[in-house]
Amino acid sequence: MSVQDDLMSVQRCLEDLNRSVGRLEQQIGSGGLEMRRVRADADHLRESVALLRETAHGVTSPRRPDLVAIPDTPYDNALWTDSDDEGLGARDRHAP
Repeated sequence: MSVQDDLMSVQRCLEDLNRSVGRLEQQIGSGGLEMRRVRADADHLRESVALLRETAHGVTSPRRPDLVAIPDTPYDNALWTDSDDEGLGARDRHAP
């Protein structure tokens, strides 16, 4: 799916949510704290998706990062001359 398709799907779900919240308000009443919070949250979601649609208008699909080729040739041993053998300690010292 493209970004626009996903945004349209979210928009349809929010419209369904708003219709359901409207039916609940008719049955329960809109004066209670819980119902006001649900209505405010649904409105906030609708506003947030509208903002997202505005910013994602020019977005097509996510761009894959460029691949980095790793050669099969072995590394140059000169790279490791100044390092200790990991877990074995230094070459000229002994473990206690």
